[in-house]
Amino acid sequence: MTDAQIHADVLNQALPYIQAFRGQTFVVKYGGSAMRDPSLMQGVIRNVLLLHLVGIRSILVHGGGPEIDSWLVKLGIEKKTLHGLRVTDQETMDVVEMALAGRANKSLVAEVQRAGGKAIGLSGRDADLLEAEALSDEYGRVGTVTKVNAEVLTVATEAGFIPIVCSVATDSDKRALNVNADSAAAAIAAAVGASKLILLTDTNGVLADKNDVDSTISRLSKAEAQRMLDSGEADRGMIPKLEGAIHAINQGVSAVHMINGGLPNALLVEVFTHAGIGTMMSE
Repeated sequence: MTDAQIHADVLNQALPYIQAFRGQTFVVKYGGSAMRDPSLMQGVIRNVLLLHLVGIRSILVHGGGPEIDSWLVKLGIEKKTLHGLRVTDQETMDVVEMALAGRANKSLVAEVQRAGGKAIGLSGRDADLLEAEALSDEYGRVGTVTKVNAEVLTVATEAGFIPIVCSVATDSDKRALNVNADSAAAAIAAAVGASKLILLTDTNGVLADKNDVDSTISRLSKAEAQRMLDSGEADRGMIPKLEGAIHAINQGVSAVHMINGGLPNALLVEVFTHAGIGTMMSE
């Protein structure tokens, strides 16, 4: 098969999906190696822009662990974790907010605009977009999202902007909290009535065997995901993704996709082709 035939086949597969999804909202959680590698970042941004150009409203949500770690080292602040979560005292919270709402967020905004799109960078503290409560005293300024004030996102997408939201929230005293980006993206997807939540990861979706990169589960039900959580089969990094996915589906999101953001055009292949490239989870 020639390249032209391959491209024509992909386009023929994509057209029905484009027509079906036009006018809908996708929330994309951006992270992993796709965030650390500039060339991968450019690829993801261009995929998001293509969604936007064909009439799909897109919201990008991001964390930025490596950016935070880099600044902690520069400032001589020790990184502390507990049960896989970053312990966030006030000094660390200041760094988290600086790294996420500042450098990481504005780099993504700049990349969208460099590629010809219109983006608006937001912290979860802007307009009380993400309200949260502290997890427990032992984790410090780590929180869980309790409410999403989606109006600012709706206004932005209706005006043709791509909102880019970093995972910093506000508590009842209007102080910053560090929240998990997967969980924040799931809460946002539910609040805006998104049809899809797409989580970019460093693995090829959900794996039947975490030691076998080729054991991707292409279709996963909510019940099957819950079983993986209850049995301990889901490893540490996948737990918040599956929990967020279940929450999103319970709140009306039609499908959650978990894909490897390091693969070329992974986002487009997943949503615009029959086979996809990762794991799609639904009711």
